Amino acid sequence: MIEAKNLTKYYGRTKAIENVSFYIDKGEIVGLLGPNAAGKTTIIRILTCFLTPTSGTAKVNGYDIFENPLMVQKSIGYLPERNPLYEEFRVIEFLNFVCETKGIKKKEEKIKRISKVMEECGISDVKDKLIYKLSKGYKQRVGIAQALINDPKVLILDEPTIGLDPKQIIETRNLIKNLGGERTILLSSHILPEVSMVCERVIIINEGKIVATDTVENLTSKLKGKMEIHVEIEGNPEKVKSVLSEISGVEKVNIIPPIKEKVNKYVVITDKEKDLRREISARIVNSGLGLLEIKIEEMTLEDIFLKLTTKE
Repeated sequence: MIEAKNLTKYYGRTKAIENVSFYIDKGEIVGLLGPNAAGKTTIIRILTCFLTPTSGTAKVNGYDIFENPLMVQKSIGYLPERNPLYEEFRVIEFLNFVCETKGIKKKEEKIKRISKVMEECGISDVKDKLIYKLSKGYKQRVGIAQALINDPKVLILDEPTIGLDPKQIIETRNLIKNLGGERTILLSSHILPEVSMVCERVIIINEGKIVATDTVENLTSKLKGKMEIHVEIEGNPEKVKSVLSEISGVEKVNIIPPIKEKVNKYVVITDKEKDLRREISARIVNSGLGLLEIKIEEMTLEDIFLKLTTKE
């Protein structure tokens, strides 16, 4: 549904993106991540035909951004970072206006489309309210509704939860998840937990270049050189470290400060292919120590993001 090939964009002598290539299949929800000024918004503006690339090309829903820019725009729904609302309108008046601008002229069709998006976005109960009187969360819902009014196959959302409180973020996140499946969604966001909960795959861009594109699980597997098993054990620290170090496959045992007399937390480092939780549990119990907790410490999306986008 979205295919970018070697997209490059210069603003004067300043390079925004360079040789950016990726694809998004039908029905996927994909996150576009990167630090500030990494090139995310430039990519989105090119895909929505608000900008032309210096070189390279892209197709959205089968339409080339150079050959059929109007067909690209007709086939997508777009919510930019700055929500494009006319706040002096009532919600239903605004959506009616959006229908007109998107070429939906017949009264019956407009009523049908507006009713559908208001139900999908949960804004039917505020349809007669002036937009400026709505909360930020409801304004975002209205923004998503205007992006859906033409029943697009591709939905592009740029920072859809920016400025929302935690409750509104959860509501908007659930809304986006419900919109997936039938639609292909490209979601740009700085809120990494949100992306990991909503998106099936991520594209990470840094300094104008794609540094990774995969599922969070696959990126974790590729980037994590060692497996870390975190344990909380009751017993003498020296005895605990001695018992754990004798287990085949254990490379290192670190105790997490502050060190206490009875109960401490430890990090057991093994080869990334070796899950030694069963062996560790058995050895601790058989040694007369108290096992209080054992778990594998997984890399979060924040860990992956920082590892791929920082030079250190």
